[in-house]
Amino acid sequence: MELTKKTHACVRIEKDGRTLVIDPGAFSEEDAAVGADAILVTHEHLDHFDEGRLRRAMEAGPGAEIWTLASVADQLSAAFPGRVHTVGEGDAFTAAGFDVEVHGQLHAVIHPDIPRITNVGFLLDGGAVFHPGDALTVPEGRTVDTLLLPVHAPWNKIAEVIDYVRAVAPRRALDIHDSLLQDHARPVYDSMIDKLGGTDHGRLSPGARTDVG
Repeated sequence: MELTKKTHACVRIEKDGRTLVIDPGAFSEEDAAVGADAILVTHEHLDHFDEGRLRRAMEAGPGAEIWTLASVADQLSAAFPGRVHTVGEGDAFTAAGFDVEVHGQLHAVIHPDIPRITNVGFLLDGGAVFHPGDALTVPEGRTVDTLLLPVHAPWNKIAEVIDYVRAVAPRRALDIHDSLLQDHARPVYDSMIDKLGGTDHGRLSPGARTDVG
């Protein structure tokens, strides 16, 4: 299984000649979802969900399907009948040959005055990879090999990120949700997570690949 980091929160994962893409949002490459057999979307915010990108991917690949929560599925299901699937916490399904479990319910708190929206995380192949979306969800009862770590966002701070890594206790953590993080700040984040997270921590440049699982 090979993971390719795309810009911000998007990743492409390939296994046995099939491709799964998670969160091809507006900060990701225009073609981030093109060629995917399956697309997973954690929530409706534009940096994770871009309707135009998804429509282009679905039109380019007549066999492509999407799994997501209701707030996103409702915007796409009429255009692609039978190809958009609504999921929520506790669901399990197979997409493009990947076994997927759904964990989590709500987006992290941005500010008490901002209503929380729904958000789900996706655990692949029994724990090979976990993408939490915009939440610090711990997939209870599961051992995670590679945690995709939302390292920088309006809704988190470094202490929470470090404690999240400790709570999940993956074999390694790879940064996502990082396009708002300035290059000169990255060594500061890296050093603190490396020192205090208790696991192997790294980051990939957009387009870089690594084996997972």
